[in-house]
Amino acid sequence: MTAGPVLVFDSGVGGLSVVEALRRRLPGVSLVYACDNAMMPYGRREDGWLIPRILDVCEAAVTVSGCSALVLACNTASTLALAPLRARLSVPVIGTVPAIKPAARLSQSRHIGLLATSATISRPYTLQLIHDFAADCHVTRVAADALVVQAERWLAGESVDTAVIHEALAPLWADPELDVVVLGCTHFPLLKEVLANASPRGVSWIDSGEAIARRVAEVVPDASCDRAPGASFVTAPDTRLTASLATYGFAEPQRLNIG
Repeated sequence: MTAGPVLVFDSGVGGLSVVEALRRRLPGVSLVYACDNAMMPYGRREDGWLIPRILDVCEAAVTVSGCSALVLACNTASTLALAPLRARLSVPVIGTVPAIKPAARLSQSRHIGLLATSATISRPYTLQLIHDFAADCHVTRVAADALVVQAERWLAGESVDTAVIHEALAPLWADPELDVVVLGCTHFPLLKEVLANASPRGVSWIDSGEAIARRVAEVVPDASCDRAPGASFVTAPDTRLTASLATYGFAEPQRLNIG
């Protein structure tokens, strides 16, 4: 019997960068998208408030979508709520973590950058990743919360604020040997071209999308392959978000009922 679709969850549109990777590796698999846009961005909210909120929204989305697996396409949510979600839900949960390990393998200079939200760069989970996989590297951690809003604007077809882009990236260039930048927020790969164009020198940009897609292929090889437009769910109406979801082939979003 074929399992249900794969549900991709994020606070906003950042998870759509993971949708791109999933569709490249698993072009026939049905995807459903859900986001907690009413409370976006997660990176600036308190942990004690976020964890139960993530659990409630994800449980509601899993229930209404009938999914076979949940992709937690949000670094902040993954570093906080992955374990409690796995304990609470009956479907597999695939998390997202900053791509520190592949970045360390790729770097020739042993100087890498981590561009993420303020929450992610300071999480014990992130620091442990650096300790485990990049102990021999100098890692420049940069909080770039402002890029979340710029990614939402870019995907909606609006122009980005180049001053904000340059300001967010500036701390990276203080290290002339830095050669790899980890995009540690799923919003940021949506801006990869913009970020590269704003950079004063060439560096490699790396994110977690392909690794997530490989893991999904292992966990749910029999997921639904219905090619009809996937359902989408939001926690607040937003015409700009509706247009962005439509660009990625998702049906008009439905409002999630959070208990």
